[in-house]
Amino acid sequence: MASEAQTRGRSGTRTIDVMSAIRAKVAGRALGAGDRLPSIRSLAAAMDVSPSTVVEAYDRLAAEGLIRARRGSGFYVAPTMMPPLALAEAGPRRDREVDPFWVSRQSLDADAAVAKPGCGWLPPGWMPEAGLRRAVRALARTETHLLTDYGSTRGGPVLRRLLLARLAEDAVPASVDQLMLTGSGTQSADLVCRFLLRPGDTVLVDDPCYFNFRALLRAHQARIVGVPYTLTGPDVARFEEILGTERPRLYITNSALHNPTGATLSLQTAHRLLTAAAAHDLTIIEDDIFGDLEPERSPRLAALDGLDRVIRIGSFSKTLSASVRCGYIAARADWIEHLVDLQVATSFGGPSPVATEIIANVLAGGGYRKHMDELRQKLASARRNVARKLGAIGIEPWLMPRGGFFLWCRLAGGQDAAQVARAALEDNLVLAPGNVFSVSQTASHFMRFNVAQMNDPLVWDVLRRALKAAAK
Repeated sequence: MASEAQTRGRSGTRTIDVMSAIRAKVAGRALGAGDRLPSIRSLAAAMDVSPSTVVEAYDRLAAEGLIRARRGSGFYVAPTMMPPLALAEAGPRRDREVDPFWVSRQSLDADAAVAKPGCGWLPPGWMPEAGLRRAVRALARTETHLLTDYGSTRGGPVLRRLLLARLAEDAVPASVDQLMLTGSGTQSADLVCRFLLRPGDTVLVDDPCYFNFRALLRAHQARIVGVPYTLTGPDVARFEEILGTERPRLYITNSALHNPTGATLSLQTAHRLLTAAAAHDLTIIEDDIFGDLEPERSPRLAALDGLDRVIRIGSFSKTLSASVRCGYIAARADWIEHLVDLQVATSFGGPSPVATEIIANVLAGGGYRKHMDELRQKLASARRNVARKLGAIGIEPWLMPRGGFFLWCRLAGGQDAAQVARAALEDNLVLAPGNVFSVSQTASHFMRFNVAQMNDPLVWDVLRRALKAAAK
């Protein structure tokens, strides 16, 4: 039998666990000032602890001033103790190698000349530099108000007309009142989340998924549920099951060249997703940011749905410039009206006229299409070469994507990708281990590589050393 000291030690640890869980909910705004805490019995059952453990945890939190007891009513969050929203504290603690915020910061803050095999964008030399410079020179000769005024609430009309034509090529039936420009693709997603979500709402994402989707949803204090992603899209049976049991308000995904897996949504899967969404009143955000990298266009949820319950967002940061930022939203006309108001409230107008004019200038000429043709060919060669070199060191792609610059790879021998990333950090190389992308933390043997960022021989030297060090 366990000794009295052992029992007391375990009890103390469980009490701390309960306290940490409550603090995390308060920090993440899942529990707000004045909200009632779960009953002692319900929390004890949920956390598999004794009621006395919950009583002790609540008493300690009350002594700290975080919660207050009301006789005969229960425990409530103290109105004066709500901390600022610290996103790093709003979810479970993770090692920095698999923490989305840490990986993003290291990649964004690194010197431009440093190779970034774990980042999600192309190197400067792969972007249409000549076209951008011509557009900047043309901007210098344009009307003064474009250089000095706020942006209009729906964004520059020239770029909007160009985008409407591009949507028509995708068979997305958008009219002029169904499209608005935003400051970035991320802002597009943020505005939609502001419009549709309330704290505590459930949102469905792919598992694995683009890790900043999860970061953004934490900022909106959403409850995140993952659906396994397959070679042809999300696992449809599991998707339908989750919609029935969890009742998510929103689903966020990439249809084309899924991030991080590179997979492509099949037509059959797309139809089943939309049928399930209609049955459960689910809204879908379809991020098409990688669409131009496809050699041939794959099925789009927005085209099949007609912008009824699918909201299409995108930007040009992956193919044109991540510095000249501008995104867009295509949705129901009545929703666009509300989203425009939200953008005015949060940004006072649409995106920078400087950015929209530069992007429109590049898109309007034939240079962008030529750039994309060359870029797709260059990326196809890079994917083959990088896959071959990765295979030589025991790293195999989960699939060979039709396009794009990501390879989602399985490490040999069940190696832990976080350990490999940790070893690479000693040589100042930031990698992207699988669990950065996984809601369920079940991608520990996977890693995402950016093939366009792996030309430097130093990357391969560091990667070999990291694999060897992690294997010890």
